[in-house]
Amino acid sequence: MTSLQKVQEAKVVPVIRKASQDNILPIAQALFEGGIKAIEITAETPEVEKMIRDVRDKVEGLLVGAGTVLDGETARAVIMAGAQFIVSPTVNEHTVKVAKRYGVPCIIGALTPTEMLKAYEAGADMVKVFPANSMGAGYIKNILGPLPQLQIMATGGIDKENMLDYFEAGAKVVGIGSQLVQPNLLSTNEDFESLRELARQYVAKLIEENNNVVFENEFIK
Repeated sequence: MTSLQKVQEAKVVPVIRKASQDNILPIAQALFEGGIKAIEITAETPEVEKMIRDVRDKVEGLLVGAGTVLDGETARAVIMAGAQFIVSPTVNEHTVKVAKRYGVPCIIGALTPTEMLKAYEAGADMVKVFPANSMGAGYIKNILGPLPQLQIMATGGIDKENMLDYFEAGAKVVGIGSQLVQPNLLSTNEDFESLRELARQYVAKLIEENNNVVFENEFIK
């Protein structure tokens, strides 16, 4: 299975912004134990390259991507650190070229149909509709009418209460930010257990609502 297929199978990708060296590993471990298969660590995080290496080394089986990748130089740096997919909030063709050069899937952010098609034609493996909540799930359904070739990841303002709307509209993956992970509030064992339970709730909702077809995960207890 390719990294792109693994992202699509993951369905829910937590976006981890402003984590620290002290809590990135327990965050990743808690999410993984809660049933999450892929995470995105944003590139503006200090020492993000070390974080990517550490998570890949210590949390075996978890797919690790880099988010908020704004240019080709950053893309190369995080790929060299071990990022297994790249996510950008904007259309930057150099970012796509670097990702393609190294055989790493790239998910490129766009909002308008013109931007989405530009990202697709530049070689993006998926298009990240961001910020998705500013337009709503119906917008994705409308976009996929004339542009059915797009593989869409929806990110921005999505939580466990509305994420199924985006899947029903045609999104393949959703990115979940502070609605799932708030690193500045995570430091104790109790915090990480709460995160683990919240991750389970996201995964369980997919299973419950889709008859175990959309997303099955052996880590659910």
